Amino acid sequence: VQLQASGGGLVQAGDSLTLSCEPSRRPFSSNNMGWFRQAPGKEREFVAAIRWSRDSTIYADSVKGRFTISRDKAKNMVYLQMSSLKPEDTAVYYCTFGSSWPPDRFWGQGTLVTVSS
Repeated sequence: VQLQASGGGLVQAGDSLTLSCEPSRRPFSSNNMGWFRQAPGKEREFVAAIRWSRDSTIYADSVKGRFTISRDKAKNMVYLQMSSLKPEDTAVYYCTFGSSWPPDRFWGQGTLVTVSS
């Protein structure tokens, strides 16, 4: 499965930004999709995940209440709505796909989010 992520960019602290991810095939009911990120000089970390077949989501504590993951089954897309962005949210964000929870079997190419103070 290939994943096409988009939507990254340069924003100011407090701004909002939405990332999008499109898988190369329609997810099965057993599949899940998610987002991870890697900040400069840091290890990759989990951000959020959503089950394709039901309304179940999980979030990292660092983004809970600020980020929202959603999916559009008709468009075969997953989104990560990010609000109240902080400089520490600066990272390359990766879309993921798989059957685990959170999913990490397939990874997209990453999209860079830079939050200036």
